[in-house]
Amino acid sequence: MFTLLKKEISSFFSSITGYVVIIVFLLINSMFLWIFPGSNNLLDSGYASLEALFIIAPWIFLFLVPAITMRMFTDERKSGTIETLFTRPLTDIKIISAKSLAAFILVLFSLIPTLIYFYSVYKLGNPVGSIDSGGTWGSYIGLFFLSAIYVAIGIFASSITENQIVAFIIGMFLCFLMFMGFDYLSELAFLSKIDSFVINMGINEHYKSLSRGVIDSRDIIYFISVACYLTYFMLLKF
Repeated sequence: MFTLLKKEISSFFSSITGYVVIIVFLLINSMFLWIFPGSNNLLDSGYASLEALFIIAPWIFLFLVPAITMRMFTDERKSGTIETLFTRPLTDIKIISAKSLAAFILVLFSLIPTLIYFYSVYKLGNPVGSIDSGGTWGSYIGLFFLSAIYVAIGIFASSITENQIVAFIIGMFLCFLMFMGFDYLSELAFLSKIDSFVINMGINEHYKSLSRGVIDSRDIIYFISVACYLTYFMLLKF
């Protein structure tokens, strides 16, 4: 498993893919947080808060994570190596886990440099350190779990098609559906009586809950359950 994990990570950074993902994520966030005027600009807001980062990041990952995962199984199918891969002395769950973990590690590499934003806002606050550290770390945890579900969705999309573009579109659509789709569905008139239940089926409600700095076991269980459920579907397929 670790050999396959190492191979997947190496393939990211032996091509331009890994670097593009990290640079694009940091560049877009930096433009909105520090350069573009508006409510998301940290210098214009007048508050020592990284809330804007955690509003923007899920939308950027909505595109970047499927771009990372779209080649995971489609390349194996296209090159004809998928049969060889699954005849190795590795269980299906280990193969899926190695590929998922490799993609997730790349996402984490893009998140780590944003700690510079936290340090900057911490120092720029008046008084120094006036940033809501609990809410910020809760938001990071929420983004951590949100990314894990995005990766699981992207890997799932890659496993059901042989075309990278199709995998990207399906992954992006499913990520959007899980992130905001249930919020929109809850606004339909015929679902008004169960709107809270529908909202809780989506990522956004649990993500916002963690962003308040309150680590609720129900939110953690939700994220883990969705990721495991998608992995289960992939195991059935293979």
